[in-house]
Amino acid sequence: MLGVTMVGGDAGAGSILALAIVGVTTTAVLGVITGVGAVTLDQRVTAAADSAALAGADAARGIVAGAACDVAAQVADGNGVELAACEVSGTVVRVVTRATWAGLSLTARAVAGPPP
Repeated sequence: MLGVTMVGGDAGAGSILALAIVGVTTTAVLGVITGVGAVTLDQRVTAAADSAALAGADAARGIVAGAACDVAAQVADGNGVELAACEVSGTVVRVVTRATWAGLSLTARAVAGPPP
């Protein structure tokens, strides 16, 4: 058999390929985690807006004690979001909630009042 000697060779190329695969996989996983976190945050902000508007409307109708926007703020805070705006028109309450995660700020709007 003849001995073959490679000049320059490809020694270590597998290590570089493995590092590249790990880097791409890590980036993809972080992207998925960020996306899932954003969807979860969106659902939480939306649910908090709905709950805050309903609680505020109950307060506006006198079903629960307190000022409508104060009650809405307590409910929003209890859901881990900020009540960004609150407007009361008779017994109809309009709210905007906001939360931030990983530099992403999401808002949701909701309106609640007595049944028609």
